[in-house]
Amino acid sequence: MRPADLAREHGLSTQAVRNYERDGFLPPAERTPTGYRIYTERHAAALRAFLALVTAFGHATAALVMSAVNADRPDEALTALDRGHAQLLRDRETLATVRRAVEDLTSARPATRAATAVPGPLSIGELAHRLGLTPATLRTWETAGILTPARDRPGGHRSYRPEDVRDAELTHLLRRGGHPLAHITTVVRQVRTAGGTDSLAAALDHWQQRLTTRGRAMLTAAARLDAYLYPDPDPPDGPGPPGSSVLGTRRQSHPG
Repeated sequence: MRPADLAREHGLSTQAVRNYERDGFLPPAERTPTGYRIYTERHAAALRAFLALVTAFGHATAALVMSAVNADRPDEALTALDRGHAQLLRDRETLATVRRAVEDLTSARPATRAATAVPGPLSIGELAHRLGLTPATLRTWETAGILTPARDRPGGHRSYRPEDVRDAELTHLLRRGGHPLAHITTVVRQVRTAGGTDSLAAALDHWQQRLTTRGRAMLTAAARLDAYLYPDPDPPDGPGPPGSSVLGTRRQSHPG
């Protein structure tokens, strides 16, 4: 295959294919006596795996995984994939937490509205650590009118109550979904007043769809990566000896 043959399948430029090989995302190509690259089905499988990983995990993780695989560093590749799956799980848990908080808030029984599962009061550092953010980000949200923490006297330190923590978790979720701060401010205010939650419900449903799409993309990426690592048509019988598992020593389908 020529670079153009690989590029055409994915609508890429031939230079992009060369760059992917240069950066280690594809295995090195052999050369003709006149210096032209010779690509094979193995390179095509590697490119499919890399692009599927980009869709599922982002370019940085995809680059790390393919570089590690091609350099025989399986643990590094597995760790990067594990981080991506862990982030997806955290997003699902955050979404579930926010749904429960909204259900409590909009309940017709005021006595049950207290978000008992949400901690508080928290300092700005404690809340930032809980969300994996910086205190500066929380201050920005406060400036935008999203968060309204209380102030301790006489030092004036911020104190985030359970409802503030709930609002911060909701904001974090919507920001990850790409929503602008102005929209989030409106949504959070709707939640506080327990009215007009249609926008919130739509946002949560949209985020749920995004999580499902990302999860399916991860499955596709795993299949593409497996097809690259194990080109044999038949799956291995059982786990095999040490080093023969996926991302370990590759089974060779032909000599060399």
